[in-house]
Amino acid sequence: MANGEKEWGLKLNRVKRSEMKAGEGRVAIKTMVQMLRSNAAINHDDQRPLIPMAHGDPSPFPSFRTAAAAVDSVVNALRSARFNGYCANSGLLPAREAVAEYISRDLPFKLSADDVHLTAGGKQAIHAVISSLAQPNANILLPRPGYSTYDAAAALSQLEVRHYDLAPEKGWEVDLDSVEASADVNTVAIIIINPGNPCGSVYSYQHLEKVAETARKLGLLVISDEVYDHITFGSKPFIRMGVFASRVPVVTLGSMSKRWMVPGWLLGWLVSTDPSGLLQKSVLLERVKAFFEVASDPATFIQAALPEIIQKTEEVFFSKIIDVLRQDADIIIEKIKEIPHITCPNKPEGSMFTMVKLNMDNWICWMAYKMILISV
Repeated sequence: MANGEKEWGLKLNRVKRSEMKAGEGRVAIKTMVQMLRSNAAINHDDQRPLIPMAHGDPSPFPSFRTAAAAVDSVVNALRSARFNGYCANSGLLPAREAVAEYISRDLPFKLSADDVHLTAGGKQAIHAVISSLAQPNANILLPRPGYSTYDAAAALSQLEVRHYDLAPEKGWEVDLDSVEASADVNTVAIIIINPGNPCGSVYSYQHLEKVAETARKLGLLVISDEVYDHITFGSKPFIRMGVFASRVPVVTLGSMSKRWMVPGWLLGWLVSTDPSGLLQKSVLLERVKAFFEVASDPATFIQAALPEIIQKTEEVFFSKIIDVLRQDADIIIEKIKEIPHITCPNKPEGSMFTMVKLNMDNWICWMAYKMILISV
């Protein structure tokens, strides 16, 4: 190796080590699951299938095939040969209009295409908003338990994370006292996940209203992860956080991945709900726009198919999915009762997870089970 090449390699190593911040090497769930599945401790001579309890993809299972209308819409978009090129950074206008109308169904006011950025899946929406919030000394509030991609994205952006607690004895509601204790003058946003991943919770109108009032008092933006929107099968209906956007600005993160059972199609959205115009006075939306100027776009033909997918998917498709998940929830709760040392404080009411408690001789560990596996 020439001296110049050797020097360059040493410099690169120095940069990597010196720039790594605490938590930047955090391992995400997907990586951990892959590590466990390839672990030498697994008996590879055992012919029984390995059950991936953290599996976040419903599509391989027969009970969770997507709607025929969704497939037909994608095929039509492909065969038209009109959507094989690039598109605008924020996404195709008809697709953004469709998302605005889709979310506005659940709000007391109408959104427009200008409020919508289409993303390459829900994770890109997370990275977009987290990186846009990152600035010196800033911090954000994340739920505990929560979705670890937020922690990983914050570490990558060198954005400080503080965790607030969820209360298992109250259906995993946000512990508002914990929120207030965790926030300070540098706290810029709070993330909530509803329906809950990984807790299977669904928040009531009254509870979301209290969250909104707490955020308003603390001067926080609310980032509402609604990737599992309308996937509820308990007593509480799905309520969008954007309902309270006249009190506190809300950024909604969503995706067609879970409701339509197509995570591999990688189409999500980042939507600002800001009827009071508070976000327009900040630099956040400009930073989000700058993010998408350099980020990869979702597939153009999937974007083109989205308006027709939303319009033509019949309610019976969604109802069947909910019925299967409701049955799964009943089964998993009964089966958990048969397992020593494992308890479930709350029957899941939404998303595709349930959170259980492992208690072995004073050692307590919370674990999330994926319910879709029951329907294989």
